[in-house]
Amino acid sequence: MLIGLTYDLRSEYLAAGFDEYETAEFDREDTVDALENSLCALGHQTERIGNIRQLIGHLASSSFQENRWDLVFNIAEGLYGIGREAQVPAILDAYKIPYTFSDPLVMSLTLHKGMTKRVIRDAGVPTSDFIVVEKPEDAEKVHFAPPFFIKPVAEGTGKGVTPDSIIRERERLSQACKAMLFAYQQPVIVEEYLPGREFTVGILGTGSDAKILGTIEVILLDGAEKEVYSYINKEHCEELVEYRLVKPEAVPEVQGAEEISLAAWRILGCRDAGRIDIRCDKDGRPCFMEVNPLAGIHPEHSDLPIICNHLGIPYLKLIEGIVASAAKRVI
Repeated sequence: MLIGLTYDLRSEYLAAGFDEYETAEFDREDTVDALENSLCALGHQTERIGNIRQLIGHLASSSFQENRWDLVFNIAEGLYGIGREAQVPAILDAYKIPYTFSDPLVMSLTLHKGMTKRVIRDAGVPTSDFIVVEKPEDAEKVHFAPPFFIKPVAEGTGKGVTPDSIIRERERLSQACKAMLFAYQQPVIVEEYLPGREFTVGILGTGSDAKILGTIEVILLDGAEKEVYSYINKEHCEELVEYRLVKPEAVPEVQGAEEISLAAWRILGCRDAGRIDIRCDKDGRPCFMEVNPLAGIHPEHSDLPIICNHLGIPYLKLIEGIVASAAKRVI
């Protein structure tokens, strides 16, 4: 197949004047290199497209119809708006071009952590209690007891997550939400704080074909920000975090985490591959936290390939599995 590659290259945005924090979710050159090299090793031809504006330029070109892609491998995160991860998929849908990973509906829904948890909760999947705060006075409506955990409703890569996200006194909640509302210009999700073990579950496939790849436990090392898988801990994970492979037959909580993850993946309609984050409550019960249907795919730095590395699954096989799942939608 001729496979186009859509992505947001961090270096391009930095050169345009954006800062490190604004571009935290974007890809490095070696991620795109590894992806392209893998696709070529699998026998495909590739064309680098780039970000959404570059995609639009390609589609507007008079030569596009003669060089139409069979599939687009999409890892573009988008820059603006709460539906930013849905923008490239929506454009590709308009041109009837198949692509990897989830559709615009799923991408928009899952970036909004509050709406995602509403769907998950209504489907009966265990998740912590929560409320979405759109203005400081909404914090007064929180009906569950502290400690609370707060974060922006539509950010990734741990942005907005620090040790200060744990609010232990109800009296501090309104002011903390006010500060976060101002800093991120978006609603804040307030959740019950889950003090237990944290797992990341990798999933490959779509619908009834989806399967668990494996699960790693996130263990914070000395020097890491305590109690939270924060932006700082993620950015410097090589020094601050241990990712330990855990199996359901050895760790009782993992079986529940994997069952919850597969159920959530299918309920939300996620496709091809991704991750679900699980954390246990004070009684050790696993709870759904977040889903990432557009997971990072850097061969060593990103959680999904890290899971595969622990399992001895080559990066090439991961990319092959993603393409095989997406190829079922190629007409």
